[in-house]
Formats: sequence, C-alpha cells, structure tokens
Amino acid sequence: MEDNFDNGLIDPQMLQQLQDQFCRANDLYVVCLGRKEGVITKAYGTKEELSYIHTLVDKRTYMNLVSRMENDTVESMVEQQLDQDYIKMCAISTKIEGKTQVVWVVIGFLAERMTSEDEILEGLMTTTEEHFYASVEFLSVLSRQLFEVKINQLIAQTAMNKSIESENAMEEQLHRSHAMTEVLRMLESDNGFAKLAEDVIRETCESIGISGGSLIRENVDDGTLDMICEYVENESNSSIAKFQHIDKEQVPFFDGRPYIVSSDSMRPETFDIFFETYHLSAAIFQPVEANGKVLMYLCFFENDRERIWENEDIKFVNDVKRVVQSILVKRIAKNSLASSYTSLEAILENTGCGIYVADDRTHAILYMNQKFKDLFSRTIAAGKLEEMIFSEQELARNHYYEEVYSVEEDRWLDVRKTQIDWVDGRKVSLCTLYDITDKKVYQKEIENQANNDFLTGLFNRMRCEQDLGKYITKAQAVHAEGALLYLDLDDFKHINDGLGHQYGDVLLKAISHSLQRVAGVEQTCYRMGGDEFIVIVPHEVYSQLDRIVEEISSIFMQPWFLKGEDYYCTMSMGIACFPSDGNSVDDLIRKADMALLSAKRRGKNRVEYYTDKEEVSAYRRLDLEKNMRSAAMDSCKEFEVYYQPIMDAGKKGMPCCGAEALVRWNSSALGFISPDDFIPLAEYLGLINPIGEYVLRNAAKRCKYWNDMGHPDYKVNVNLSVVQLLQNDIVKKIADVLEQTRINPQNLTLEVTESLAINDMDRMKKILSQIKQLGVKVALDDFGTGYSSLNHIREMPLDVIKIDRCFIEHLGEDEFSDAFVKMVAELARTIGVKVCVEGVETAGQRDIVHSMNIRMMQGYLFGKPMKIEEFEKRYL
Repeated sequence: MEDNFDNGLIDPQMLQQLQDQFCRANDLYVVCLGRKEGVITKAYGTKEELSYIHTLVDKRTYMNLVSRMENDTVESMVEQQLDQDYIKMCAISTKIEGKTQVVWVVIGFLAERMTSEDEILEGLMTTTEEHFYASVEFLSVLSRQLFEVKINQLIAQTAMNKSIESENAMEEQLHRSHAMTEVLRMLESDNGFAKLAEDVIRETCESIGISGGSLIRENVDDGTLDMICEYVENESNSSIAKFQHIDKEQVPFFDGRPYIVSSDSMRPETFDIFFETYHLSAAIFQPVEANGKVLMYLCFFENDRERIWENEDIKFVNDVKRVVQSILVKRIAKNSLASSYTSLEAILENTGCGIYVADDRTHAILYMNQKFKDLFSRTIAAGKLEEMIFSEQELARNHYYEEVYSVEEDRWLDVRKTQIDWVDGRKVSLCTLYDITDKKVYQKEIENQANNDFLTGLFNRMRCEQDLGKYITKAQAVHAEGALLYLDLDDFKHINDGLGHQYGDVLLKAISHSLQRVAGVEQTCYRMGGDEFIVIVPHEVYSQLDRIVEEISSIFMQPWFLKGEDYYCTMSMGIACFPSDGNSVDDLIRKADMALLSAKRRGKNRVEYYTDKEEVSAYRRLDLEKNMRSAAMDSCKEFEVYYQPIMDAGKKGMPCCGAEALVRWNSSALGFISPDDFIPLAEYLGLINPIGEYVLRNAAKRCKYWNDMGHPDYKVNVNLSVVQLLQNDIVKKIADVLEQTRINPQNLTLEVTESLAINDMDRMKKILSQIKQLGVKVALDDFGTGYSSLNHIREMPLDVIKIDRCFIEHLGEDEFSDAFVKMVAELARTIGVKVCVEGVETAGQRDIVHSMNIRMMQGYLFGKPMKIEEFEKRYL
C-alpha cells in the first residue's frame, strides 16, 4: 500500500524539526535517511561536535552498521559496538506493513562510563545508558505511528478524489447520452448528405468538447481530395476553402486505416507536416466505407489545446462514424432514409445503449433493440413490459432525463425520453437507456472506503476524528465526561513474522469483532491503522467505564486459535478523558497515545491513564545502492528494450505480426552486460521489479504507437519473472500500465515460465487468472524445459505455448524433437491454445514447422533482437 503514497509519506521539513526536538530533549545525536531519498535530515549538532564525532566513529564503522540494518529483515534496531565504552551507536528502522520507510542512526555519550583520562569535547551532550535505550525505543514506536497516521490520511484523500472522479465520469456519460440521442434524431432529417453530416459533426464536437471536425471525400475522377463539410469552434481555424483538390499524397491518413493521434503521441514526419500545415495538436481519422470501399474520412481534431484521447472519446466517435456510414450507404442506394426501417434498425442496434420506440396513443411498441431486450429480460419474461412502458406516469411525460432504479432487473439506468417523427411520419416516443449499475456500486464503495477500514470493517481514523469531535461537544454541552481508550497490541510483529501476515489479518478481524460485542461501545470502535484501535466511551455510558475497560482487557486474557493452535496476544491501553484531559480531537488523541506509550514502557499488558508527562521521539533510515542499484534508481535509463519480430506463417508472405520485448543493459561504468549475467542478479536483488516495470511500460507504449500508425493487429510479448509475479500488487501494476499507455489489452501478451507452477500451482493459477481478466493474453515460455509440462498445460489458464528453441534446433534430424513439436501442436489445437516456436534459424526448420500447421515463429532466420529504430524501419 505504501508504494502508492511514496511521494506523500516523507516530509523532510517535519522530520528535521522532529529530529532536532528529539535531540535537544534527550541529549542524543541523530541523522535520518530514506529508502529512496538517501540522507533526509541534516545531522544534529554543532560543527565542532560533528567533527569530534567523526574522529571517533569512522566511515567504515558507519557503513558496517548501515549494511547490517539493510540486511536484517526481522529486527527494527541494530547496535554497533565501538572501541570507546562510553559511546552507544545504533540504527533503528521504521517498517510499515513489512516495508522499511526510513532509518535513524542514533549516537549517545554515556556520562557514567566516562573517566578523567577520556578526552571529551567541552559542551558535548551526555546521557545515561538507561535513558539512551528508553529514548531509542520511544523513537521507534512514535516513528511507526507517525507514518501509519500519514498513510491513513493519504488513503482517505485518495478515496475522496476517486469519488469526485466517479461523479465527473457519470456527468460526462449522461452528457454523451444526450448527444447520441440528438444524433439519432437527425436521422429523420430531409437535408442533403453534406448538411446532415455537418450537423452530426457539430453535435459530436460540442459533446466531447473539441475544436472541430470535417468530412473529406475522394474524387473518383482524378483521385484528389475535397473537404465537403466542416465545423470549427473558431472560424479563424477553418480549412474548407483551401482543402479542395488536395493531392492524396499530402494527406498521410487516407489509406483505409483508422488513426488516433493524441497530443503526446509519437508521430511520423508526414503527420508532423500535416499537423503543422493545418494547425492541429491532436486528431482522430476514421475511414467511412460504402460497398466495401473507403470513400471518405471522418475527422475530429483539436487546434489550440492539447488532447489525450480517452477510450470513451474513441468509442463515441466510432458510434458516430457508424451513423454517418449508414447514412452514406442508404443515400447512395435510395437517396433517403425516411422509408428505410431496415437501415434505421441496423443503426440503432449498434449504438451501445438500450432503445425502444413506442406509440403512446395506440400503446404499441414499434421497436426494441437487442440491448434493451437484454436490459429488461426479466420484465419481458414476466409479461410486464407494456405495463412499464405505458404506465400513467410514463404517458404523462413526453420529455425527461433522470436516473431510475429497476427493482425487477436489479439495476440502475440512465433514462432519456423524447418525441420524434417515426419513419411513417407519426409522432412517437424515443427512449434511450444506459446501464449505470457498475458506476453506482463503485460510487457506494468509494463512500464506504472513505469511512471504513478495508480489513476489519471498523470505522477508520478519519471517521474516528469526526465522531470524537461530536462526542466532545455533546459532553461539554451537558457538563459530563467521556473517555477515549487507545489500544495497541503487544508484540503483534511476532504473530506476523511467525505465522505470516494472513494470520495477522485473521487476528485483527477477530479482535475487531470482539470489541464490537462490548456493551455500550458497539458503534464506537475504530481501527487507527496497523495494530492500533480506539474505543470511544460516550458520556451516556461513562459511569460504566471500569466495566468496559475490564471487558476489553478480558478479551486478551484468552488465547486466539490460529493455524491450528492457541496463541496469546496481549494489549496495552492508554486512557484520556474528555473534556477534562482535553477538549480538542488532536490533543485528546495525543494524550491517550502518551498514556499508551507509558503502559508500553512499564512492561506492556497493562492500562494507564493520562498524566502530565511528555516525551519526544523521532526516527532515521538508510539505503545504499551501487552499480545496478544506481542504474535501476536512475529511472532505468541505462536499460534498453530490444525487439525480436514474431512472424505469422498463416498469412501470405509470412508477415510480421508483432514482437517480443527483450531487455539489454549498456552500463555506463561496465559496458554492455550479457542478459545471462545481469537478469539473475536483478532477480536476486529484487531490482527485476523496477526494471521489468520499465520494460513493460515502454513495450506497451511502443505497441500502442504501432497500433495507432496503421497496424492495429500488431502485438507485443513481454517476459515476467517469478519475482515480479509473486508481488502482491502485480495485477494492479499491469492494470496501471494498460491505463497509462491506453494499449488494447488483447495486443499485450505476458510470458511466464514453468518454474512458478513448480513452486505453487494454486497461487500461479490465481495470479494468471486475474491477469487474464484484464484482457491480457498469457503465454507459457520455454515450454518443455521444466517439470510435469503436459500437466501444466491442462491446469494453467493459457493463450499461447512457446516451444523452447532446444526442440527446434534438431528438427528434421532428431525423431524425438519432431514428435515432441508435433504432439504439442496437436494438443494445443485440441484445447484451443495457440503455439509459437522459438529459435527458427534455417529455412528447413521453418518449412517443417509450417507443415505442422504452426502459425507463429521467431528466430534469427527472421531477425535477431534489434533496437526499436531498426525494427520499425523494417516492419512498420
């Protein structure tokens, strides 16, 4: 979770202030380092004090401490032994859900161990050994709580932002629904084709908020191009006058292919020239066909503003193109759509929304498209459709637009009703309906996320602060007392580390349910984050405070049944009363937290009430990187993505159908490094995650460019290592790449190896199934080199099997290789999986593979892995 908030978690100014106050209060010297940021704070102390410390603690000692802290995945504090007995030096790390955020290095000078023979700098701060360890422990606890508070704040803000985005998306959807209704109403117009097309273009431009659009026609006699109609937001950008009898070679998109060019898209030189000539910043060019031939191009564009085309924009433009295309086909055939019910039906069936047309006077349903029938299948089956359409409420309204919930269908609908002239001239009602159930459910989930803890179902920190303010106000109004109980589980880390985080989650849920069963506080239990809880005792039940505290304490006297055995987990509690101890939310929580820390310091498993004591604490962190670490952290700039072509033997000429993306490392310090050398090292260090994400993002972005530039069927294959697949958020990362690059998921294939299946088949099937739900294809790489391969084919959710090159190398020479490849190909066809062979290096191997009806091939015969410039020069 913290990865989503890395930019917001670290506040150097706050940490510097916290560090300096801690050092002044505890007579210690501290510096803070971050996992990604390096040194975050300036080390505390005067110039003379820091110089003196550097003479006692050399760089090697410091580096040794840092290395030990970095490699220790269990302990949060590591101590460094020094030659001077009077110096204590340690490093403490703050981990949130198992991930280190920062490391503090703490140095203290022990007064009781100093002798007259020791040369001590005058004015140097000193402490005691007991105070040193107490301060370090307090710093560790407060640091972790500080970051958990920050994470909860960021989660709440993210949920709120998502809610706003959802509302904006729904408003945009409703606006486009209205626009599509207006476009459909234009079908009844008797205007000429050019005027009708202009009206459609104008309505479309106003709906999606773009500068303009036009329709370009090819002149059959001389092959030149004319703009036959145009709409522009600003008349100064009009091009219709000069876009007449234009040479076809000057228009790069008039080749029968669709083009979607955003402001940030890469463009060939011919497109750059065209965009500059007509002052375009972004455009969509859609071919309009009639009788199997492209006659026109429907164009939508931005002139002065930048535009990134969203999927909804593209879908809406495609729907509009279908309308224009249907109009063109019918006008060519009969020069009118007025009497063509069949053409109208074809258009309405492809609008993407439910539509019905009804005669309110005769109570006759004249038309329903298939989408409408699907939306109201239960109503139709129950024979209640006419009752719904011709109810008194519906007949009383000719025009309306609203959201409606259908009890019969259990779905939310965006409904717009209007009056139009039907094909036979009579007045009828046209009703369009969009299914917005998913958006409604999502909106409700966002609201819940803003107030509830996702794991336990308890209210979260944000809701706690809201409620606490109300309870304080109520108690003050009646001159009564309430209480805030702050709970923290003792040694919860041992449960997580010993049994695994999944059992830690089980324990947190069980504790939450037990707290909610305590009479008087059933609705005032909150999870603040991690293993911390708050219980508010309202003034109405304050007289029962002792009983409530006793019942909560008794919960933790019983063992918890986890993983087939009994385990004990105690808790410490701090109590602050309101308004006597504090009358503000922040002040009261802070004081209850101080009481809780006092309970921890006094041996844990106890309850403490707030007193007037205060302690200050802070924390620090360090992370050291070299060579590959430096290269990975420098935005992976030294890594390059090469592409090896994949050929389709099922098509004439065996054309290229895509490529496999392969990473190469050209180190600025070491030169070109073999993948066999650096990829295993990257996996061992965990750096394969940022490197793999870099390759995936760049490959998807490049494939999107190929698709936009006239090759919509080109696909790209990207390898995923076992280390990447075992990340808990790997599916989300892939989904983020799909959203950021806007690539068609069907054009992305992720290659995995059999080693994952060997380790954990059930987990592998779950991960790959979730990836396939995104629309991405999955390929089993290096097939035949692992274990139990045929069994894996049956169990794994696959789209493609890639036969390893070791079986292709001896085709035609080794009977086993021939039989193996043929057997896999036949088995794949039986279960509906495609096959791709690797390592095709000779024409003979190619012909044998082709004779086995295997379509996809790659190997040095067709091309080695090459830089993107060479690949696009040869195949784009």
